[in-house]
Amino acid sequence: MSNDERMKDNDEARMSKLERMTKSQVAQDNVDEAFLGSDVAAVVREEPGNKRVYDLEERTARFGEAVIDFAKAIPQSAVTNRIISQVVGAATSVGANYVEADDAISKNEFLKSISTCRKEARETKHFLRMIARAVPELRPQACALWIEAKELHLIFSKIWRTGKNE
Repeated sequence: MSNDERMKDNDEARMSKLERMTKSQVAQDNVDEAFLGSDVAAVVREEPGNKRVYDLEERTARFGEAVIDFAKAIPQSAVTNRIISQVVGAATSVGANYVEADDAISKNEFLKSISTCRKEARETKHFLRMIARAVPELRPQACALWIEAKELHLIFSKIWRTGKNE
């Protein structure tokens, strides 16, 4: 190992997590913090007594159902009508595309469907944020669903990256 390589390794070892992050990762963390604030728990899923769901098909179905139930509580107005249909469409599409990926015949078909799951989960996060702005009293419920959408986005991103690299 050359002297330059050792110096680089030492510099990286001394860096904080924030210093090692890319600009887009730092920006995303700032956006997440601005939306969630400090009063929201980092992990929200099923009720505390329930068994955690590891089956992605079931988890995405429950997520879609939770968003549908949430959408029913949103008051109808000129501002919210479009957002409601968008968030319900995106959230339920995550599960539908996962089912399609699960039945894929080829690796390319699988990766395309997983990629769509990623996009729909990310889109759901966006519309949940818009709902929190449009109807501030629903912000806590929107944040809880946003966290689940973020986790699903991260899961599908990892699946997609792993599949692309194989």
